[in-house]
Amino acid sequence: ETGLKIQVPFFIERGEIVKVDTRTGKYIERVGKKG
Repeated sequence: ETGLKIQVPFFIERGEIVKVDTRTGKYIERVGKKG
């Protein structure tokens, strides 16, 4: 929703919800699927 782009592992698919460290912008973990 904000347009932020981050690098995530290859197993993450479009539409999945991930946790991101807002200080660094780095991927932390997969949370679930949208919807």
